[in-house]
Amino acid sequence: MTIRTAFCAASVLALATATGAFADSHTTTLTIATVNNGDMVRMQGLTDDFTAKNPDIALEWVTLEENVLRQRVTQDIATKGGQFDVMTIGTYEVPIWGAQNWLVSLNDLPAEWDVDDILPAMRGGLTVDGELYAAPFYGESSMVMYRKDLMEAAGMEMPDAPTWDDIRAAAEAMTDKDAEVYGICLRGKAGWGENMAFLTAMANSYGARWFDEEWKPQFDTDAWKATLTDYLDLMNNYGPPGASTNGFNENLSLFQQGKCGMWIDATVAASFVTNPDDSTVADKVGFALAPDKGLGKRGNWLWAWSLAIPAGSDKVDAAKKFVAWATSKEYTALVAANEGWANVPPGTRTSLYENEEYTSAAPFAEMTLESINAADPTNPTVDPVPYTGVQFVAIPEFAGIATQVGQEFSAALAGQQTAEEALEKAQALTTDEIEAAGY
Repeated sequence: MTIRTAFCAASVLALATATGAFADSHTTTLTIATVNNGDMVRMQGLTDDFTAKNPDIALEWVTLEENVLRQRVTQDIATKGGQFDVMTIGTYEVPIWGAQNWLVSLNDLPAEWDVDDILPAMRGGLTVDGELYAAPFYGESSMVMYRKDLMEAAGMEMPDAPTWDDIRAAAEAMTDKDAEVYGICLRGKAGWGENMAFLTAMANSYGARWFDEEWKPQFDTDAWKATLTDYLDLMNNYGPPGASTNGFNENLSLFQQGKCGMWIDATVAASFVTNPDDSTVADKVGFALAPDKGLGKRGNWLWAWSLAIPAGSDKVDAAKKFVAWATSKEYTALVAANEGWANVPPGTRTSLYENEEYTSAAPFAEMTLESINAADPTNPTVDPVPYTGVQFVAIPEFAGIATQVGQEFSAALAGQQTAEEALEKAQALTTDEIEAAGY
């Protein structure tokens, strides 16, 4: 799900900065757990700005691969281990941990931090009972990326706000299997953050839910059957071979090689598919909102990597200073001055998308903003649900359950079982797990 991790070193990395190595007795040292993606590594390189403004605060970094980071911070916060003063966590963890009072409220960050500038969708996903429990560092949704040249050759035009019927028609028109051009590429690899991120968002637009208001699983409904059936039909008829093992990285490579007519995935991918150094179709890419079924919800997700302070920290005041600095408008300007506007952390603040310097450097900025605003984590489905989250259900058990469901749906894509069999198994295993958990 967290896309930028894929473009950085995959090895586990633990770094302690020199700023923390020689701290004197009057210095507060913050230990910061973060993910080894490009934006976070860039932030570490710019922290001289923070320490110059706060000479009484030193920073010690623990930089980890995403899966290791999740394991470390989850274990630490659940056991109140107190290893970290600032944690990098995702939109999935924040509402769960906030409800458990495991995080420090950030409602009292300085006025100049400007909480009202945070995009409503991002703010909503990081707020529990009126308390903001994390500050977004960068955010994303998902959208349609498509080949304008192939659409033109087919005599078609992609609407800015397509329906799933539009997507099917475009996929059929652009498919040329003899030339190894496939009309659509979608995630098929099993995982709660892989195929289930896409399919859960798609299901929302079809009127499907994971659970009804009584926490009863809903995979035996017509809406889920229509979702999975249409997904399988799209991929089997117009998708690339071996799609059941394709995740973000594989589809990115296919698109950059000119083998995908369309790709529905994370908005942050837009900068990669339009980069002429890496993409053979960089000047041929158009963007559209994720599709809908006319029911009022689009099939797009919402995610943010955010900075939060665990309740077990005894350095809350210093931690808040760092969080406010790293997620501020001033930090965005600092990155722009050093790295260029195209490299600033996207998807968190309204002011960024009102900045002509940014929008001119990022031609996909407007569609990214529209996609983010179209996602509502507090009201993600057509019918009411007892949970928050767009491409996930914000309960501790979801990651394990959705991983199992994702395996069943991936097996259906691989032709190992029918859609009906996969849904029946999903219903049974989800029922068992949710009842065992006491819902």
